Amino acid sequence: MILRNFAVIEGADGSGTTTQLKILERRFAEESSLPPLFATSEPTDGPAGVLVRRVLKGEEALRGDTLARLFAADRGEHLYAPDGVVERCRRGELAVSDRYSPSSLVYQAIDCGPELPQSLNAGFPLPELLIYIDLDSETAFQRISSRQKLEIFERLEFQKKVREGYLALLPAWERAGVRVAVVDGALSPEEAGKLVWSAVAEMPIMK
Repeated sequence: MILRNFAVIEGADGSGTTTQLKILERRFAEESSLPPLFATSEPTDGPAGVLVRRVLKGEEALRGDTLARLFAADRGEHLYAPDGVVERCRRGELAVSDRYSPSSLVYQAIDCGPELPQSLNAGFPLPELLIYIDLDSETAFQRISSRQKLEIFERLEFQKKVREGYLALLPAWERAGVRVAVVDGALSPEEAGKLVWSAVAEMPIMK
């Protein structure tokens, strides 16, 4: 099922997904004629999401399959909790999430195999729009390598597999009815933001 009024920004670590969501938020704040924007992200700030973030930071240790289940639990709350993504989309808001199920289908598939992430995420709705920010793994890793502490998946060889996973995933999502927009992550944030905006502006809610 496609969830109308729902868009997702995806990409490997260091590709700029969070930056692009912030740029989008600023534009919506500046233009009063636009529909209400619900800018959100995964993992969420809910109980499951907080634990996911602790695992990603290396503060807690969980098996790969346990982490996959925890991501799915957090996603279920993100979607279906009161005032969550589904409710907001259905009442005429545009929900844009920095990461969604593609992250699990890529990252957790590398970590614990594809079968479990696929089964855990099969029942979740697909977004109307998937924006994938593509950037070569070496450049992306160079961007994050200056961070004080890297997360558990922020290793160059792992990130190379992440990019391969995303590029393999996109055609299947297009066949499922999701509109996919690929943005060059090597562009400046401002130039990439123009392409992100062009993709979002084509959504029916924006007309």
